[in-house]
Amino acid sequence: MPGSREGAIARAVARYDDGQYLAALRTLVAVPTESQMPQRLPDLYRYCAEVLPPMLADMGFVSTVLDNPEAGRGPVLLATRIEDPALPTVLVYGHGDVVRGLAPQWSNGRDPWAVTVEGDRWYGRGTVDNKGQHLIALEALRAVLAERGRLGFNAKFFVETGEEVGSPGLAEFLQLHREACAADVFIALDGPRQTTFMPEMSLGARGGVAFDLMVEYREGEHHSGHWGGVLDDPGFVLAHALASIVTPRGKILVDGWLPRQVPAAVKAAVDALVFEDIPGLPEGSADWGEPGLSKAERIYSSTGVIVLASVCGHPDAPTNAVQGKARARLQVRHTVDVPAETIVPNLRRHLDARGFGMVRIEEALNRSMFPASRTDPENPWVKAVARSMQRTSNRAPNIVPNSSGSSPSDLFLKILDAPCIWIPNSYPGCNQHGPDEHALAPLLREGLGLMAGIWWDFGTGDAPAAKGV
Repeated sequence: MPGSREGAIARAVARYDDGQYLAALRTLVAVPTESQMPQRLPDLYRYCAEVLPPMLADMGFVSTVLDNPEAGRGPVLLATRIEDPALPTVLVYGHGDVVRGLAPQWSNGRDPWAVTVEGDRWYGRGTVDNKGQHLIALEALRAVLAERGRLGFNAKFFVETGEEVGSPGLAEFLQLHREACAADVFIALDGPRQTTFMPEMSLGARGGVAFDLMVEYREGEHHSGHWGGVLDDPGFVLAHALASIVTPRGKILVDGWLPRQVPAAVKAAVDALVFEDIPGLPEGSADWGEPGLSKAERIYSSTGVIVLASVCGHPDAPTNAVQGKARARLQVRHTVDVPAETIVPNLRRHLDARGFGMVRIEEALNRSMFPASRTDPENPWVKAVARSMQRTSNRAPNIVPNSSGSSPSDLFLKILDAPCIWIPNSYPGCNQHGPDEHALAPLLREGLGLMAGIWWDFGTGDAPAAKGV
């Protein structure tokens, strides 16, 4: 029976309507996969070895749990269904780990390890980040298989368990298992979208480079009456150094930190973005940042610099003393149009030219640094997903060239040479990293239909051919 596109979408939405999606989500959320806590390592393995595989096995996926090359870190579940090597292969990405549960801080006695349904809000840790979202991809695959009897493409379901701690070991993992993970396109469901009323895809992420600015004149503190006005004051020197980086309204003054040119396809995508004001969230200042740029341009196609923290002395218990040291942590968010490796050297030249040679720059590593990535908006896979979304929802999707948050897109782009497309099914007010994380039920239901349409269209040839075919 060939089935129909409408039938596949109806089957996917029915999984929501009859409660099967919610039941499966409760099973996933019940596993406390907090990757920040070493004692949760057995739970990360249990999620990959015992919880997800049964949901994939009845669809013909063969599941393998692969160790992380970095000792003490969570594994990767790689489940494959190969229908024909000549067909295109889709790598479906998700992450099974979550941030800390923060149980005492949830409202009204809610349990982060259970799904609490209150109207259109489904509360629980991982309901949106990311268990509820990779479950959408899984259930949509199930719907297409039930309707057509085959996918029409090869699928690899890839679930890592370290995304919330910076995906440690992922680069080495992909190098070690490059052939097993090889795919023509990378599709991930994660993150919030700009609106609750239209579909969206993101093609990468801005990168982040963090560093400390440090002024260190001397050890200890000296009496302000005896030494004030005589000793160099690190607090003022640091403040002037910081003030040289941006204007009083946030325009960046460091040469080389702003993109010299934005590709036309990226500019067109940014200009077309639609936003929604979400109650309870702050509104951006119209005159902060780069002048002449829209809010969308400032977030998605330009550079931003933020003071994450700054300290001189003891703010909670000030003493009458000239301090010896001052320090500030800054972060630069940038697109692929600004090479990450140039950011600190350009700042060094900037400070030296203005007499701030005494200000030391110390780069921050690990989670504070992540590369920028972006798939070309003109890529054929991007066009295929956009066509499918429009066909299902009757409106063109938002196409975000690179999200404002971080993601491991760069690894899959570089190591697997696969275009990366992220399809978010949440909204900005979801509290994804705080207490009371929740999904909006209508977006989950809509996501099931959108993904069933995408999987159906991929299997009918409305997608690029496999590499080399």
